[in-house]
Amino acid sequence: MKKTLLALGAVLAATAVPAAAQDFSFNVGAVSDYRYRGISQTRLKPAVQGGVDVALPAGFYVGAWASSIKWIKDFGGDSDVEIDLYGGLKGEITKGLGFDVGVLTYQYPGNKLNPKADTTELYGALSFGPATLKYSHAVTNTFGNPDSKNSFYVDLSATFEVFDGWMLTPHAGYQKIKGPLGDPATYGDYSLTVSKDFKGLVPSLAIVGTDADKNFYVPGPNANSTKFLGKTGVVLGVKYTF
Repeated sequence: MKKTLLALGAVLAATAVPAAAQDFSFNVGAVSDYRYRGISQTRLKPAVQGGVDVALPAGFYVGAWASSIKWIKDFGGDSDVEIDLYGGLKGEITKGLGFDVGVLTYQYPGNKLNPKADTTELYGALSFGPATLKYSHAVTNTFGNPDSKNSFYVDLSATFEVFDGWMLTPHAGYQKIKGPLGDPATYGDYSLTVSKDFKGLVPSLAIVGTDADKNFYVPGPNANSTKFLGKTGVVLGVKYTF
């Protein structure tokens, strides 16, 4: 709860900056399956999503984003929403070499899981040309895995224009989970996404998959399902930014 209040404080502090010094951006959307780091958060079902980003002076930014989820209730908890609160600093080290550092907290209000699902990560990224390399480090337990502080995720992605504004984004990542569940919970993921921006309206199609443990990444006991949540599949999405 303290982390939530701190992050909310950062968002509220942004509103204290004169409006002329701020740049607000809002987004709403839906996906056929909410995949996070390759793993379905919605039991392979659709999700609705939305968020707000605030660009501040000198490269600082804050934001919030939310999505419907199913996995907390599948594991006996009491939350059907994920709320992400974040803030950081973007800039350029040298011409063409950019950086992005910050903190991101994932909150699942009233989740009632033990350990709690709430997770906070510090992240840093370097971008050169179309490619971005990012490292995220958990300073709390990671998504309800016991004794999993200091887990990390590293990923490499790039974005290329292939034809008339159509963008191709390949991605590969590796999620390391520390603690007693580390071996079955650790995995790699990949995706290939095609998208195009039609004046703020962005449809997308992605192929997503993992090499995750098929016995570990399954819905919880309340879901009455043994579907593999990291299976290779196609995800359709649409987002509108304004």
